[in-house]
Amino acid sequence: MRIALLGLYQGPSLVKSRPTLRNKSMSRQLKIELVASALHGNGASVEILSSGEVIDHEFRLYPEFSEAEPFHPRIPIHYSSALAVRWLNGAWSDSQLLRLFKTRHQVSPYDLVIIWNMKSSHVKCANYAMQRCQLPVILAYEDDAFVSRTGEVMRGGLLSNYRAESCRKLLKAVSGGIGVSPYLLSQFPDETPKLLLRGAVGDDLVAAGLRSRESKKNWILFAGTHDSTNGVAELIEAWRLKRIPDWELHITGHGELTEELRNRAQNLEGIRFHGLVSRQTLVDLLSSARICINPHAVSRTQGNLFAFKIIEYLGAGANVISTPMGKLESQLETGINYIPENSPETIAKTLQLVVNERRFERTAMDAAQEMYGSPAVAKSLNALVGQVMATQGQYKANETTRQVECKDKDGNVVREPVL
Repeated sequence: MRIALLGLYQGPSLVKSRPTLRNKSMSRQLKIELVASALHGNGASVEILSSGEVIDHEFRLYPEFSEAEPFHPRIPIHYSSALAVRWLNGAWSDSQLLRLFKTRHQVSPYDLVIIWNMKSSHVKCANYAMQRCQLPVILAYEDDAFVSRTGEVMRGGLLSNYRAESCRKLLKAVSGGIGVSPYLLSQFPDETPKLLLRGAVGDDLVAAGLRSRESKKNWILFAGTHDSTNGVAELIEAWRLKRIPDWELHITGHGELTEELRNRAQNLEGIRFHGLVSRQTLVDLLSSARICINPHAVSRTQGNLFAFKIIEYLGAGANVISTPMGKLESQLETGINYIPENSPETIAKTLQLVVNERRFERTAMDAAQEMYGSPAVAKSLNALVGQVMATQGQYKANETTRQVECKDKDGNVVREPVL
């Protein structure tokens, strides 16, 4: 089986050759890699297709190319061309990713398509795959398309409304869904095959976690993008309010706030910034820390997103401090200390409590590894793909018969062809 996996992937060659997204997401990279590896381990031939978007506007065309340093020797990664011209770069990415998909499908036809979230370029490719190629499409859904990261309904003009309606139609039309929360999975039709996949614990992290079970360090670790919703600024201010003797705060990742955060922490003892790190370095840090923290801004819509790193934190054997992101399985919540919101005062108080009462000794490593280790993830993905392919016949239709329910301008429910 040949599978096309479409996502915003940024491999080493892309980062070296193009001015890519400033908030480079390590977690998204890893999720795509782990899912692709699991599918490959199940016997599938997987290709990753990425638009390789650029952020600078310099009137330059970047040609399409293939990743020279793939994370797996049998999983190729192809990037579409990018046009660094303001107002045109988005439309260009949409058209060129679709062009790349068509080209790769002609070289060797795909049997299944997986898209990572509903970026406009992914939606266009998914609809083309379903309509023109009659291929089943699975949507890996991790960020709610209809509310912000803090759970507020996003309001916009005609273009925003059009995109929202396109997402609603796609949710009803895809052949399968992978979601990080029950809430996101509830947005698919009841009859759509679905998989709850909160995260994955790689084999390297399992091995490191087992090795370091008795040799943890007095480290508190934050791993992730440095933006306004992830709570890194509040974490640093919490450290300023109440630094814990004999403990260190380690911060990995990068983002739009990185320089500002470094300046804030300049005169504070016990804080170490690691920047963007290799997978091996991240595994070493995760498996060494006694406490890992996710001080994300609390969402008004619980379950509209879920931090993949929480599963990695737990799988590495750390105790986790986190704001609530929807109810978890009881086996996992054993290793989590929840904070109601992410103010510096609340974070500081909780850190001190967890350390003083030695709550960091309460972990859920075994449960996380059993539920989201590579064997479990591969088995779950294989079952979902099997369900989707078994019911593929009901999705085969031509452009005129393939329809979904939607609302017209007067609010009446009508059936329209997938666009």
